[in-house]
Amino acid sequence: MGFYDALTSRLSEGPSLIHFVLTLVSFLMWTKLFQLWRLRRRQDGLPPRASTPTLEKSPERQWGHWVPSSFRFPTPEPYPDWSIETTKPLPYRPFRYGPVYHVTMGLRKAQYEDWIELDNQFPKYHAEKQKRIALRGDKSCKTHPEAYPAAMELLQEFREYLPARYPSLYQKTEKGVKNLWSGEDFDFEGDEQGRLAEDPMQMAARLVQDDLAIMIEREDGNYYLLAGATLLPGFWRLEDKFGMGLSEIHTSGDVPQYKEKLEKGMMNFFRRVKPQEMVARNNYFFQVDDQLGWSWSIGLEDAPNVSWATAEKNRAIQHHYFRSERQTLRRLPNSGGVVFTIRTYFHPVTEIAEEDYVPGRLASAVRSWGDDVSRYKGKDKYQDVLLEYLDQKHQEQLDRGLDLSREDEVRAYPY
Repeated sequence: MGFYDALTSRLSEGPSLIHFVLTLVSFLMWTKLFQLWRLRRRQDGLPPRASTPTLEKSPERQWGHWVPSSFRFPTPEPYPDWSIETTKPLPYRPFRYGPVYHVTMGLRKAQYEDWIELDNQFPKYHAEKQKRIALRGDKSCKTHPEAYPAAMELLQEFREYLPARYPSLYQKTEKGVKNLWSGEDFDFEGDEQGRLAEDPMQMAARLVQDDLAIMIEREDGNYYLLAGATLLPGFWRLEDKFGMGLSEIHTSGDVPQYKEKLEKGMMNFFRRVKPQEMVARNNYFFQVDDQLGWSWSIGLEDAPNVSWATAEKNRAIQHHYFRSERQTLRRLPNSGGVVFTIRTYFHPVTEIAEEDYVPGRLASAVRSWGDDVSRYKGKDKYQDVLLEYLDQKHQEQLDRGLDLSREDEVRAYPY
């Protein structure tokens, strides 16, 4: 029986058929609208919406035993016209309009050449890291013996990647790399016993603006934080999390809805991710002080307990800062360790609120947080001042004629 005959037969069924026809028409209409939307985005040169990558199931293997892969990270092209004086930080604004805030991993595929992002803030980050290494390097930079091969492999990956991507800043040498701006020579080979002059993760962190972490799989199938250099963490301390498994890291930090929505997917991702796959994600927070390394408003860094409870409520808007992380995850081919790079972008709220569309979208995003996310991000301490200011800036943009219908053409997530 053809489609027309089936439809005619259905019409004799009365109201149930009417419902069927309406459902079919609605489906066809929305399918056509979606196709037109996709076509318009392609014509306008806009990328498709970011989505969680689908990873192929990896071959069965024994947990905690990694067979080295033959994959080699491709040599990147030089960053176009990169300059330590003029290359500005990328304008990540990774928040969406409400009314619903979705708790997801938020992963998207990343290009190999975009692994490490450096810009004209490098001198500031470099100086801040040097200062914090002198003050608390042994607390912020650690490498467990199990993770030492992975940390050394990370250094070698940087040796290949950084001089190729940023040739005006780094030069490959016989034993490591040289920073052409600071004059520092980094020796990745060490003495006759192979011992480096400093912890390998600390050395790696001095090469980039990112903080770094390596998760190692053990025979129970879980991943453990066994190497890290978190010199600009803002709200957490490596010494609190070092040695913990993936789930404990998140549950001990009261990450909202981790057990319900994130744990299973995250564990599957770590077990399946291959060396040739790299993903990125972004997040955002606020803090009510101007310190990149540690947000003192939540307590002294060496205090037994730190939390938003100690923060001053409703500080003036000049003390509100937007803190956003761009993270990448990839597996090292030889050791099998999974490397996090955590690049923090840090701006006064008064600065980003001058950008078209940002204050309205950001205010909507903050209002969409549920109670659990609000507690986690300390919303009670700043919402009154922040939202009043963002609403005011949004209205100013509308008053001067900002066309909200063009936002997707101008700023696609995560920008």
